[in-house]
Amino acid sequence: MANVFDGAPSSSLQSKWIWFVGLGVLLLICGLIAVGNLLLATVVSVYSVGMLMVFGGIVYLIHAFQVRGWEHILFWALSGMLYVLAGIFAFINPILTSAALTLFLAIALLVAGVFRVFIGRRMKPLKGWGWIVVSGVVTALAGFIIALGWPVNSLWVLGLFLAVDLILQGWTMIAFGIGLRSVQ
Repeated sequence: MANVFDGAPSSSLQSKWIWFVGLGVLLLICGLIAVGNLLLATVVSVYSVGMLMVFGGIVYLIHAFQVRGWEHILFWALSGMLYVLAGIFAFINPILTSAALTLFLAIALLVAGVFRVFIGRRMKPLKGWGWIVVSGVVTALAGFIIALGWPVNSLWVLGLFLAVDLILQGWTMIAFGIGLRSVQ
């Protein structure tokens, strides 16, 4: 029997093609709903980050009491409390949290883009270095545009990113499922 990692799908995976297509359709529908209401999608994104922060903070707090020494316990407990409080704040005020996350996204895109341009220029003698530079310029430009529109665009930017991701994942799952179905 072939293995997925050998390039050919296993028969058990191939028999589940309809599940991939169904998941893809569901993700596509969710993405289209998110496009229809970017503010709601932004709030959903913030709530997801908030839940992860609360969960991470709880894990930090549990870990705090597993380490030796008061200085270590204090550090981990304080870190855990800050994560929990930040997560709770995301639920209390998702609009302000979305503004902070959007600003962080803009800065991260700017830094990543500039870094990619720098790396691409250093690779100049190698074939394809220009694609890395172009990728960096596009990423930095996206960060710059988001930063220019901040804080007003923080009401929809995170929702747009979520919607685009859901739509792309939906199409990917549909294409994968149909590809599995057609493999003999």
